[in-house]
Amino acid sequence: MQMVKNILLVLLVSWLAIIVFMPKQALYYKMEETLATQEVVLNETSIEEGLFSLTLHQVTVYVKGIPVATVEEVKFFTLLFFSRLSVDTLLLDDSLKKMLPTKLNHAEITHSVASALNVIVHAQGSFDALEGNIDLGTSSVRLDFNESKNIEVLKSQLKKDEKGWYYETSF
Repeated sequence: MQMVKNILLVLLVSWLAIIVFMPKQALYYKMEETLATQEVVLNETSIEEGLFSLTLHQVTVYVKGIPVATVEEVKFFTLLFFSRLSVDTLLLDDSLKKMLPTKLNHAEITHSVASALNVIVHAQGSFDALEGNIDLGTSSVRLDFNESKNIEVLKSQLKKDEKGWYYETSF
């Protein structure tokens, strides 16, 4: 029994050491480098690294040199077997207001090893709220809009079923 406790303790300490000493900023810069190949540039005012998280403040998103969005805060939290990306106050450029809602108050994207092929999406904004699922196995996305208020801009891209309005695509 003592050996099992020692093995579990070593595993726990190793897991914590991996997370705490993980080069979070280096991983972020590698992601920025990868996005740059697609002509997407992120420009943040500051980066905060926590034990289990990485937080970006005042992020401006540029696509092909054109600023398309600003985000007040982006927070990535991970425990290796569970990860969450939170976005607070995303404002799209006014030039996109005919295609998309221009304000997203809060969004969360979560992934767990327990359901490795599914990514869960929750968001609230000027369109009220949405919940969705990204299925990595079938490369499909489905976003269900909980309320049908203020989605006039999106209605041309949405479909309707017995549950209400939804967006569905594959990638």
